[in-house]
Amino acid sequence: MNPKLAVMGVILTLLAVLASMTLFVVDERRYAIVMQFGEVRQVIDRPGLYAKLPLIQNVRFFDKRLLTIDTPDPERFITSEKKNVLVDHFVKWRIVDPKQYFVSLAGDELRARTRILQTVNASLREEFGQRTVHDVVSGARDRVMEEVRQKTDRDARTFGVEIVDVRLKRVDLPVEVSESVYRRMEAERKRVANNLRSEGAADAERIRAEADRTREGIIAQAYREAQRLRGEGDAEAARIFNEAFGRDPKFFSFYRSLEAYRESFARRDDLLVIDTQSPFFRHFRSEGEGSKR
Repeated sequence: MNPKLAVMGVILTLLAVLASMTLFVVDERRYAIVMQFGEVRQVIDRPGLYAKLPLIQNVRFFDKRLLTIDTPDPERFITSEKKNVLVDHFVKWRIVDPKQYFVSLAGDELRARTRILQTVNASLREEFGQRTVHDVVSGARDRVMEEVRQKTDRDARTFGVEIVDVRLKRVDLPVEVSESVYRRMEAERKRVANNLRSEGAADAERIRAEADRTREGIIAQAYREAQRLRGEGDAEAARIFNEAFGRDPKFFSFYRSLEAYRESFARRDDLLVIDTQSPFFRHFRSEGEGSKR
């Protein structure tokens, strides 16, 4: 083997080892802290290729992304009504000052999570103790979460962490409390339903009475109009009869007698016992015959 090639290989190997101990890469998802003998010498928050002193300096990396703390089990809190509630929540946080984070917590994420959860639980306990179940469930939920976030963020800033958000996933009542609450809610809903039914029945009676009154008015007006038209029709008929009678009294008398005959003998079994000389039969006799008798 050529001694020169062997020496070149050794030199290249040493250079590669030296480069690996000197150069390091920081990507956009992480912070880098260059440390020398346990002290922070440089904080790097921009991605790129950097160098350090081999054997003397070392590098620690910390996540720059948004992190989540999700509690595995719900915590029990007491409201101002002295009622226990089970609260399941989560926290969104991130490192904003890697140097302070390292100095305060030695860069230990588990210690950071424990510290954040302790502060969040203390803030939640304080807020829940000042509010009712309705407030923490729906009424003032957003305001409670913002108060807790602000209190937790003030503490987290002291060790280089920002609390982005604190949210409640679920607020439940213990089983022994849930049944009484559900019974009270059921009674309240029944009371509201009964009130609505009674109001609906009253409205129905009112509408029905108004409809009946309107109907009676319409019927009365129609009856008055019908009587008026009937009177006008009777008057017109009487006028026509009088006019016809005035023009030819004999024909009119004959026409009325025919109507009387038709009404009197409408059926075959009709029977009239009348003197043949009665005026009723005057049109059945000739004028000469009548004059003789």
